Amino acid sequence: MAKGHRQGRMGEEIRKIISDLLFKGLKDPRLSAMISITAVEVTSDGSYATVYVSVLGMDPDKEKAAAQQQDTLDALNSAKGFIRKEIGRQIKLRHVPDLIFKIDKSLEYGRHIDELISTLDIRHDEEEDEE
Repeated sequence: MAKGHRQGRMGEEIRKIISDLLFKGLKDPRLSAMISITAVEVTSDGSYATVYVSVLGMDPDKEKAAAQQQDTLDALNSAKGFIRKEIGRQIKLRHVPDLIFKIDKSLEYGRHIDELISTLDIRHDEEEDEE
């Protein structure tokens, strides 16, 4: 249990550092959209950290949105060395985990589920009592 807690704390610190860098330090034109780091999962040995990225305010067109997400991933991957250096400087780790950036699809999935639920014809208990 203690090992999982350590990875959770390290993941949260990495998330804060990357979020701060996105806000202040990274000057890449491909990072023009609003980007949120939703979660960071660190492996048990601390060698890898999966960083889940959510791109907000995307174009409604699916192809343009996919291109925007890919541009964001490309920009983050190109800045990976700088981000790792900052993480190592701020957390003081012997070995900074290798970063793996992935698009977080949970917001899209939640929106899809919400749309499905809204299409169902479900009547609430209050409406049934009135009849």
